[in-house]
Amino acid sequence: MALVSEFLGQLTLNFGGESEPKFPTVVTARDFDPAKDAARIETAVKTKGVDELTIIDILTRRSYSQRREIAFEYEKRSKKDMITALKGALSGSLEAVILGLMKSTAQYDASEIKGSIKGLGTDEETLIEMVCSRSAEELVEIKRVYKELFKKELEKDVAGDTSGDFRSLLLALVQAKRDEPSNIVDYEKIDQDARALYEAGVKRKGTDVATWITIMSERSVPHLQKVFDRYKSYSPYDMQESIRKEVKGDLEKSFLTLGHELPVLINNTIAKEKVVTRIVVSRCEVDLMKIRTEFKKLNQKSLYQTITEHTKGDYQKVLLSLCGGDD
Repeated sequence: MALVSEFLGQLTLNFGGESEPKFPTVVTARDFDPAKDAARIETAVKTKGVDELTIIDILTRRSYSQRREIAFEYEKRSKKDMITALKGALSGSLEAVILGLMKSTAQYDASEIKGSIKGLGTDEETLIEMVCSRSAEELVEIKRVYKELFKKELEKDVAGDTSGDFRSLLLALVQAKRDEPSNIVDYEKIDQDARALYEAGVKRKGTDVATWITIMSERSVPHLQKVFDRYKSYSPYDMQESIRKEVKGDLEKSFLTLGHELPVLINNTIAKEKVVTRIVVSRCEVDLMKIRTEFKKLNQKSLYQTITEHTKGDYQKVLLSLCGGDD
């Protein structure tokens, strides 16, 4: 499913939640009646064969806070937990999306990170995507919620589950020291960073990874984009080529994710669907409209059309509803 590699090209730090306007596809519904929605969901869950369309129609067109109100009304009228009821009524990819919508964006992100590092082995792909594609502001909130949910510090869990330069980069990002975007363009600093990246990598024998980590984890995205452009005046290779030449494995994937124009390829078929679910659920109330616009610009095809071509059934319906329309 080429969808994911295209999609991840858009979902990078360029679409983080720095102090800028949000571009959600899911917004607060007007004329909202939580008791009425709760009654409709209860009927949908009890219907023989389950009325998935009603569940999709309601929960994808309400904000997170409204979904919580519906859950409260549901429990009041049925004496049952709505999330438990949805879990019992739904399955597969549709269940994953709907249950994801019952969490706040930060709760969802924290849970996905926790899921990637608990148990045997680490799901590095998920960890890279979640940590490398969130803004400093978002990471601060994710850390707070992570501690609230799991009674552990995110930094400690990440440190305990990774190693080497990959761990150093993730921990630098989790510290959320990234500069806020500024209207003032610092051309001198852009030039210094571009030269530093070149001198720490391609120019020398062996890579000074620490310098790369500092620049990649602490500079704002607009600044980094200008640094990567300037980098071409120093190096015979562009930044993407340099990353591929200088580092390998998880560190390479992480640096490529941090470069806004560089797609991260997910090869596992099951993981692809999980990634699409994660991106749509986690960004629909943040910046999915912006991702949609950029996606069309880069691919000459809308996100809506791409989802239509690569998915089917109720999973397709729920993604298209969250996508919020064609472009």
